[in-house]
Amino acid sequence: MATADDPTAARAELGRLLGGVQGRLEDLLAAERREWHAANPDSVALVDAIAEVVFSGGKRLRPAFCAAGYLAAGGDPAAPEVVDVAAALEALHTFALLHDDVMDASELRRNKPTAHVAHAELHRREGWRGEPRRYGEGVAVLAGDLALTYANRLAAGAPPRVRGVWGELCTELMAGQYLDIRAAARFSPDPELARHIALFKSGRYTISRPLSLGGLLAGGSEGTLAAFEEYGLAVGEAFQFRDDLLDAFGDTDATGKPSQLDFRQHKMTLLMSFALRDEPAVSDLVGDDLAGTDPDELYATLVATGIRDRVEAVIEERVKVACEAVRAADISPEWAAELSTMAHQAAYRDH
Repeated sequence: MATADDPTAARAELGRLLGGVQGRLEDLLAAERREWHAANPDSVALVDAIAEVVFSGGKRLRPAFCAAGYLAAGGDPAAPEVVDVAAALEALHTFALLHDDVMDASELRRNKPTAHVAHAELHRREGWRGEPRRYGEGVAVLAGDLALTYANRLAAGAPPRVRGVWGELCTELMAGQYLDIRAAARFSPDPELARHIALFKSGRYTISRPLSLGGLLAGGSEGTLAAFEEYGLAVGEAFQFRDDLLDAFGDTDATGKPSQLDFRQHKMTLLMSFALRDEPAVSDLVGDDLAGTDPDELYATLVATGIRDRVEAVIEERVKVACEAVRAADISPEWAAELSTMAHQAAYRDH
Protein backbone atom coordinates (compact mmCIF):
# COMPACT_ATOMS: atom_id res chain seq x y z
CA MET A 1 0.00 0.00 0.00
CA ALA A 2 1.08 3.60 -0.57
CA THR A 3 2.51 5.34 2.49
CA ALA A 4 3.63 8.83 3.39
CA ASP A 5 7.23 7.52 3.45
CA ASP A 6 6.98 6.28 -0.13
CA PRO A 7 5.07 8.77 -2.30
CA THR A 8 5.85 6.81 -5.47
CA ALA A 9 4.12 3.67 -4.20
CA ALA A 10 0.65 4.70 -5.42
CA ARG A 11 1.75 4.98 -9.03
CA ALA A 12 3.82 1.80 -8.80
CA GLU A 13 0.84 -0.15 -7.43
CA LEU A 14 -1.34 1.22 -10.20
CA GLY A 15 1.22 0.24 -12.84
CA ARG A 16 1.45 -3.32 -11.56
CA LEU A 17 -2.31 -3.70 -11.54
CA LEU A 18 -2.63 -2.36 -15.07
CA GLY A 19 0.05 -4.83 -16.15
CA GLY A 20 -2.25 -7.57 -14.88
CA VAL A 21 -5.13 -6.11 -16.89
CA GLN A 22 -2.99 -6.12 -20.03
CA GLY A 23 -2.09 -9.76 -19.45
CA ARG A 24 -5.73 -10.70 -18.89
CA LEU A 25 -6.75 -9.15 -22.20
CA GLU A 26 -3.87 -10.81 -24.03
CA ASP A 27 -4.71 -14.22 -22.58
CA LEU A 28 -8.43 -13.90 -23.31
CA LEU A 29 -8.01 -12.89 -26.95
CA ALA A 30 -5.27 -15.45 -27.59
CA ALA A 31 -7.46 -18.23 -26.18
CA GLU A 32 -10.45 -17.07 -28.21
CA ARG A 33 -8.36 -16.96 -31.36
CA ARG A 34 -7.07 -20.50 -30.85
CA GLU A 35 -10.55 -21.84 -30.18
CA TRP A 36 -12.17 -20.18 -33.18
CA HIS A 37 -9.27 -20.97 -35.49
CA ALA A 38 -9.69 -24.64 -34.65
CA ALA A 39 -13.42 -24.43 -35.38
CA ASN A 40 -13.16 -22.33 -38.56
CA PRO A 41 -10.07 -20.29 -39.49
CA ASP A 42 -12.12 -17.57 -41.19
CA SER A 43 -13.93 -16.73 -37.95
CA VAL A 44 -10.80 -15.34 -36.29
CA ALA A 45 -11.27 -12.12 -38.28
CA LEU A 46 -13.65 -10.83 -35.61
CA VAL A 47 -11.21 -11.59 -32.78
CA ASP A 48 -8.41 -9.99 -34.77
CA ALA A 49 -10.50 -6.85 -35.33
CA ILE A 50 -10.97 -6.57 -31.57
CA ALA A 51 -7.28 -7.20 -30.87
CA GLU A 52 -6.31 -4.54 -33.40
CA VAL A 53 -8.18 -1.94 -31.35
CA VAL A 54 -7.23 -3.27 -27.90
CA PHE A 55 -3.51 -3.40 -28.62
CA SER A 56 -3.11 -0.35 -30.88
CA GLY A 57 -1.90 2.01 -28.18
CA GLY A 58 -5.00 3.13 -26.31
CA LYS A 59 -4.64 5.14 -23.12
CA ARG A 60 -6.35 2.54 -20.87
CA LEU A 61 -8.11 5.38 -19.05
CA ARG A 62 -11.10 3.34 -17.91
CA PRO A 63 -9.07 0.45 -16.44
CA ALA A 64 -6.73 3.01 -14.86
CA PHE A 65 -9.53 4.85 -13.08
CA CYS A 66 -11.08 1.57 -11.99
CA ALA A 67 -7.76 0.34 -10.58
CA ALA A 68 -7.06 3.72 -8.97
CA GLY A 69 -10.47 3.73 -7.29
CA TYR A 70 -9.85 0.22 -6.00
CA LEU A 71 -6.42 0.97 -4.59
CA ALA A 72 -7.31 4.42 -3.22
CA ALA A 73 -10.26 2.89 -1.35
CA GLY A 74 -7.97 0.36 0.33
CA GLY A 75 -8.21 -2.61 -2.03
CA ASP A 76 -5.59 -5.35 -1.78
CA PRO A 77 -3.10 -4.94 -4.67
CA ALA A 78 -2.55 -8.71 -4.73
CA ALA A 79 -6.24 -9.62 -5.00
CA PRO A 80 -7.37 -10.65 -8.51
CA GLU A 81 -10.99 -9.45 -8.53
CA VAL A 82 -10.35 -5.96 -9.90
CA VAL A 83 -8.36 -7.22 -12.90
CA ASP A 84 -11.37 -8.77 -14.65
CA VAL A 85 -13.58 -5.71 -14.08
CA ALA A 86 -10.88 -3.35 -15.34
CA ALA A 87 -10.33 -5.58 -18.38
CA ALA A 88 -14.10 -5.60 -18.96
CA LEU A 89 -14.03 -1.80 -19.17
CA GLU A 90 -11.40 -1.92 -21.91
CA ALA A 91 -13.43 -4.51 -23.83
CA LEU A 92 -16.52 -2.31 -23.48
CA HIS A 93 -14.53 0.65 -24.79
CA THR A 94 -13.44 -1.44 -27.76
CA PHE A 95 -17.09 -2.22 -28.52
CA ALA A 96 -17.90 1.50 -28.40
CA LEU A 97 -15.00 2.46 -30.68
CA LEU A 98 -15.82 -0.16 -33.32
CA HIS A 99 -19.44 1.01 -33.46
CA ASP A 100 -18.54 4.71 -33.21
CA ASP A 101 -16.30 4.50 -36.24
CA VAL A 102 -19.13 3.04 -38.31
CA MET A 103 -21.66 5.63 -37.11
CA ASP A 104 -19.22 8.49 -37.69
CA ALA A 105 -17.87 7.12 -41.00
CA SER A 106 -14.40 7.60 -39.54
CA GLU A 107 -11.52 6.33 -41.67
CA LEU A 108 -8.75 6.41 -39.04
CA ARG A 109 -8.40 5.20 -35.48
CA ARG A 110 -5.02 5.66 -33.78
CA ASN A 111 -3.47 6.46 -37.17
CA LYS A 112 -4.60 3.14 -38.68
CA PRO A 113 -7.55 2.33 -40.95
CA THR A 114 -10.69 1.63 -38.94
CA ALA A 115 -12.12 -1.89 -38.96
CA HIS A 116 -14.93 -1.13 -41.39
CA VAL A 117 -12.51 0.56 -43.80
CA ALA A 118 -9.98 -2.28 -43.62
CA HIS A 119 -12.58 -4.97 -44.27
CA ALA A 120 -14.22 -3.00 -47.07
CA GLU A 121 -10.80 -2.83 -48.72
CA LEU A 122 -10.36 -6.58 -48.23
CA HIS A 123 -13.70 -7.14 -49.94
CA ARG A 124 -12.63 -5.01 -52.92
CA ARG A 125 -9.19 -6.61 -53.11
CA GLU A 126 -10.61 -10.14 -53.14
CA GLY A 127 -13.28 -9.28 -55.68
CA TRP A 128 -16.10 -10.63 -53.51
CA ARG A 129 -19.75 -10.08 -54.33
CA GLY A 130 -21.95 -7.43 -52.81
CA GLU A 131 -21.13 -3.93 -51.65
CA PRO A 132 -17.70 -3.49 -50.00
CA ARG A 133 -18.87 -0.68 -47.71
CA ARG A 134 -21.75 -2.70 -46.28
CA TYR A 135 -19.50 -5.72 -45.82
CA GLY A 136 -16.91 -3.69 -43.94
CA GLU A 137 -19.52 -2.10 -41.72
CA GLY A 138 -21.08 -5.49 -41.02
CA VAL A 139 -17.75 -6.94 -39.89
CA ALA A 140 -17.06 -3.94 -37.63
CA VAL A 141 -20.51 -4.10 -36.04
CA LEU A 142 -20.17 -7.83 -35.36
CA ALA A 143 -16.68 -7.35 -33.93
CA GLY A 144 -18.10 -4.67 -31.65
CA ASP A 145 -20.88 -7.00 -30.56
CA LEU A 146 -18.31 -9.70 -29.77
CA ALA A 147 -16.25 -7.20 -27.74
CA LEU A 148 -19.37 -6.40 -25.71
CA THR A 149 -19.89 -10.13 -25.14
CA TYR A 150 -16.32 -10.41 -23.83
CA ALA A 151 -16.87 -7.38 -21.59
CA ASN A 152 -19.97 -8.90 -20.02
CA ARG A 153 -18.18 -12.22 -19.60
CA LEU A 154 -15.31 -10.54 -17.76
CA ALA A 155 -17.68 -8.62 -15.48
CA ALA A 156 -19.91 -11.61 -14.74
CA GLY A 157 -17.98 -12.78 -11.67
CA ALA A 158 -18.16 -9.45 -9.83
CA PRO A 159 -20.31 -9.04 -6.68
CA PRO A 160 -23.99 -8.15 -7.25
CA ARG A 161 -23.60 -4.48 -6.31
CA VAL A 162 -20.74 -4.10 -8.77
CA ARG A 163 -22.70 -5.85 -11.52
CA GLY A 164 -25.55 -3.41 -10.86
CA VAL A 165 -23.28 -0.43 -11.52
CA TRP A 166 -21.87 -2.23 -14.56
CA GLY A 167 -25.38 -2.53 -15.99
CA GLU A 168 -26.06 1.15 -15.36
CA LEU A 169 -22.79 2.07 -17.08
CA CYS A 170 -23.67 0.07 -20.20
CA THR A 171 -27.17 1.55 -20.34
CA GLU A 172 -25.88 5.11 -19.95
CA LEU A 173 -23.37 4.58 -22.74
CA MET A 174 -26.07 3.43 -25.17
CA ALA A 175 -28.45 6.25 -24.20
CA GLY A 176 -25.70 8.83 -24.56
CA GLN A 177 -24.78 7.54 -28.02
CA TYR A 178 -28.43 7.75 -29.08
CA LEU A 179 -28.85 11.30 -27.77
CA ASP A 180 -25.64 12.26 -29.59
CA ILE A 181 -26.83 11.12 -33.01
CA ARG A 182 -30.32 12.53 -32.35
CA ALA A 183 -28.89 15.95 -31.43
CA ALA A 184 -26.81 15.91 -34.62
CA ALA A 185 -29.92 15.16 -36.68
CA ARG A 186 -31.99 17.88 -34.99
CA PHE A 187 -29.09 20.40 -35.10
CA SER A 188 -30.47 22.76 -32.48
CA PRO A 189 -28.00 24.57 -30.18
CA ASP A 190 -28.56 23.40 -26.60
CA PRO A 191 -25.61 23.64 -24.17
CA GLU A 192 -27.50 21.84 -21.42
CA LEU A 193 -28.27 18.91 -23.71
CA ALA A 194 -24.65 18.93 -24.87
CA ARG A 195 -23.50 18.63 -21.26
CA HIS A 196 -26.03 15.86 -20.67
CA ILE A 197 -24.74 13.92 -23.68
CA ALA A 198 -21.14 14.46 -22.58
CA LEU A 199 -22.04 13.15 -19.15
CA PHE A 200 -23.62 9.90 -20.32
CA LYS A 201 -21.71 9.20 -23.52
CA SER A 202 -18.29 9.83 -22.07
CA GLY A 203 -18.10 11.32 -18.58
CA ARG A 204 -19.72 8.58 -16.56
CA TYR A 205 -18.43 5.73 -18.67
CA THR A 206 -14.86 7.00 -18.84
CA ILE A 207 -14.24 8.30 -15.32
CA SER A 208 -17.10 8.22 -12.83
CA ARG A 209 -18.39 4.67 -13.22
CA PRO A 210 -14.95 3.00 -13.52
CA LEU A 211 -13.82 4.80 -10.37
CA SER A 212 -16.99 3.73 -8.55
CA LEU A 213 -16.59 0.13 -9.70
CA GLY A 214 -13.10 0.07 -8.22
CA GLY A 215 -14.23 1.67 -4.98
CA LEU A 216 -17.08 -0.80 -4.62
CA LEU A 217 -14.81 -3.77 -5.25
CA ALA A 218 -12.52 -2.51 -2.48
CA GLY A 219 -15.40 -2.09 -0.04
CA GLY A 220 -14.92 1.68 0.14
CA SER A 221 -16.93 3.74 2.62
CA GLU A 222 -20.01 5.67 1.54
CA GLY A 223 -18.08 8.91 2.06
CA THR A 224 -15.26 7.74 -0.18
CA LEU A 225 -17.68 6.60 -2.86
CA ALA A 226 -19.50 9.96 -2.72
CA ALA A 227 -16.19 11.80 -3.17
CA PHE A 228 -15.35 9.52 -6.09
CA GLU A 229 -18.71 10.35 -7.66
CA GLU A 230 -18.12 14.11 -7.40
CA TYR A 231 -14.59 13.77 -8.71
CA GLY A 232 -15.56 11.38 -11.49
CA LEU A 233 -18.40 13.48 -12.86
CA ALA A 234 -16.22 16.60 -12.90
CA VAL A 235 -13.27 14.90 -14.61
CA GLY A 236 -15.62 13.12 -17.00
CA GLU A 237 -17.07 16.41 -18.19
CA ALA A 238 -13.62 17.92 -18.58
CA PHE A 239 -12.49 14.85 -20.53
CA GLN A 240 -15.35 15.11 -23.02
CA PHE A 241 -14.95 18.85 -23.46
CA ARG A 242 -11.25 18.30 -24.22
CA ASP A 243 -12.37 15.74 -26.81
CA ASP A 244 -14.54 18.43 -28.44
CA LEU A 245 -11.60 20.82 -28.57
CA LEU A 246 -9.24 18.20 -29.96
CA ASP A 247 -11.70 17.41 -32.73
CA ALA A 248 -12.10 21.07 -33.65
CA PHE A 249 -8.54 22.27 -33.17
CA GLY A 250 -6.36 19.16 -32.91
CA ASP A 251 -3.82 17.68 -35.28
CA THR A 252 -4.71 14.36 -36.94
CA ASP A 253 -1.13 13.12 -36.54
CA ALA A 254 -1.37 13.68 -32.78
CA THR A 255 -4.94 12.49 -32.19
CA GLY A 256 -4.73 9.50 -34.53
CA LYS A 257 -8.16 10.18 -36.05
CA PRO A 258 -9.56 12.66 -38.59
CA SER A 259 -9.82 16.22 -37.28
CA GLN A 260 -13.07 18.21 -37.41
CA LEU A 261 -15.08 15.00 -37.70
CA ASP A 262 -17.69 16.48 -35.35
CA PHE A 263 -18.23 19.28 -37.87
CA ARG A 264 -18.80 16.83 -40.71
CA GLN A 265 -21.20 14.79 -38.58
CA HIS A 266 -23.21 17.84 -37.38
CA LYS A 267 -22.30 16.92 -33.79
CA MET A 268 -23.93 19.33 -31.34
CA THR A 269 -21.02 19.44 -28.89
CA LEU A 270 -20.76 21.93 -26.04
CA LEU A 271 -18.33 23.91 -28.18
CA MET A 272 -20.75 24.23 -31.10
CA SER A 273 -23.77 24.75 -28.84
CA PHE A 274 -22.10 27.76 -27.23
CA ALA A 275 -20.93 29.08 -30.57
CA LEU A 276 -24.20 28.74 -32.50
CA ARG A 277 -26.34 30.05 -29.65
CA ASP A 278 -24.22 33.01 -28.59
CA GLU A 279 -22.10 34.11 -31.54
CA PRO A 280 -23.86 35.58 -34.61
CA ALA A 281 -20.66 35.31 -36.65
CA VAL A 282 -20.67 31.55 -36.17
CA SER A 283 -24.40 31.04 -36.72
CA ASP A 284 -24.29 33.22 -39.85
CA LEU A 285 -21.37 31.22 -41.23
CA VAL A 286 -22.84 27.79 -40.47
CA GLY A 287 -26.52 28.38 -41.10
CA ASP A 288 -28.14 24.96 -41.07
CA ASP A 289 -25.23 23.12 -42.74
CA LEU A 290 -22.33 22.52 -40.36
CA ALA A 291 -20.99 19.72 -42.56
CA GLY A 292 -20.88 22.03 -45.58
CA THR A 293 -19.09 24.87 -43.81
CA ASP A 294 -15.47 25.49 -44.78
CA PRO A 295 -13.52 24.02 -41.83
CA ASP A 296 -10.68 26.54 -42.02
CA GLU A 297 -13.08 29.47 -41.99
CA LEU A 298 -15.04 27.94 -39.11
CA TYR A 299 -11.82 27.33 -37.20
CA ALA A 300 -10.78 30.97 -37.60
CA THR A 301 -14.23 32.22 -36.57
CA LEU A 302 -14.32 30.03 -33.45
CA VAL A 303 -10.91 31.34 -32.39
CA ALA A 304 -11.87 34.96 -33.09
CA THR A 305 -15.07 34.77 -31.05
CA GLY A 306 -13.32 33.30 -28.01
CA ILE A 307 -15.45 30.15 -27.83
CA ARG A 308 -12.37 28.01 -27.40
CA ASP A 309 -11.40 30.03 -24.33
CA ARG A 310 -14.88 29.61 -22.85
CA VAL A 311 -14.69 25.83 -23.11
CA GLU A 312 -11.17 25.91 -21.64
CA ALA A 313 -12.61 27.85 -18.69
CA VAL A 314 -15.21 25.13 -18.13
CA ILE A 315 -12.48 22.49 -18.20
CA GLU A 316 -10.39 24.42 -15.67
CA GLU A 317 -13.36 24.79 -13.31
CA ARG A 318 -14.24 21.09 -13.56
CA VAL A 319 -10.67 20.00 -12.79
CA LYS A 320 -10.60 22.31 -9.76
CA VAL A 321 -13.82 20.74 -8.44
CA ALA A 322 -12.39 17.24 -8.96
CA CYS A 323 -9.15 17.97 -7.13
CA GLU A 324 -10.98 19.53 -4.20
CA ALA A 325 -13.22 16.46 -3.96
CA VAL A 326 -10.35 13.98 -3.60
CA ARG A 327 -8.43 16.23 -1.22
CA ALA A 328 -11.47 16.12 1.08
CA ALA A 329 -11.99 12.36 0.66
CA ASP A 330 -11.07 9.74 3.24
CA ILE A 331 -8.08 8.46 1.28
CA SER A 332 -4.33 8.83 1.71
CA PRO A 333 -2.63 12.07 0.60
CA GLU A 334 -0.64 10.02 -1.89
CA TRP A 335 -3.77 8.74 -3.60
CA ALA A 336 -5.40 12.17 -3.51
CA ALA A 337 -2.30 13.52 -5.28
CA GLU A 338 -2.30 10.68 -7.81
CA LEU A 339 -5.99 11.16 -8.62
CA SER A 340 -5.38 14.91 -9.02
CA THR A 341 -2.58 14.12 -11.46
CA MET A 342 -4.86 11.75 -13.37
CA ALA A 343 -7.53 14.46 -13.57
CA HIS A 344 -5.07 16.88 -15.17
CA GLN A 345 -3.81 14.22 -17.57
CA ALA A 346 -7.35 13.40 -18.73
CA ALA A 347 -8.42 17.03 -19.08
CA TYR A 348 -5.29 18.46 -20.68
CA ARG A 349 -4.22 15.63 -22.98
CA ASP A 350 -3.21 16.36 -26.58
CA HIS A 351 -4.60 13.17 -28.17
